[in-house]
Amino acid sequence: MAGKLLIQCQLVTLTGMHIGGTDSFSAIGAADSTVVRDACTGRPIVPGSSIKGKLRSLLARSLSGDIEKLPDFKDDDERIKRLFGSSKPVRAARVQFADAFVINYEEMKNVGLTEVKSENTINRATSVSNPRQIERVNPGVKFGLRISYNVQNDRETAADMELLAKGMKLLQLDYLGGHGSRGSGRVSLRCFKVTDERDIERKDIEKIFQAVNDYELFAD
Repeated sequence: MAGKLLIQCQLVTLTGMHIGGTDSFSAIGAADSTVVRDACTGRPIVPGSSIKGKLRSLLARSLSGDIEKLPDFKDDDERIKRLFGSSKPVRAARVQFADAFVINYEEMKNVGLTEVKSENTINRATSVSNPRQIERVNPGVKFGLRISYNVQNDRETAADMELLAKGMKLLQLDYLGGHGSRGSGRVSLRCFKVTDERDIERKDIEKIFQAVNDYELFAD
């Protein structure tokens, strides 16, 4: 490994976002499906696995040329395997995604970090309704996103960063979490900062992410 890069940015919710937590117990009157939370603070988080998995699947569809079909992991483009890792052949991921925590709690304190959204599905055959309540992270909540990148080949670093930036653009045109077809999970990525292991800013790499800032479908 030739070094490390740290990519930091803000992930901002534009619409309610639902990344499900455990539903092993639900008190009477509580939401049927809650969001995943930090065990220490009780505040919602965005798991690193959710971000990594979504970026990889979006890139896999994009590079396969078939947006309707998600290829098998073994058929992923070599650039994806290089960046995100693979099991066959065994290859370590160059990027590591940390869980993202709320960074504007005080700003959102009066509004609240989450809401409970009531939904209803209707059985077409019987017309029987199935009401449910889903907890979502409120619009405007900001999470601090941190991605660590292992520099293994200086010649490939820029190409890897371009691929990661492309995935981030696709995410802002798609959604994160569940219920995206009903409007949930629209997010924005902004305020990028890239440093190396010596805590020195890497403006050359930051330029790659400039086009990612506020690339969302619903711009202000």
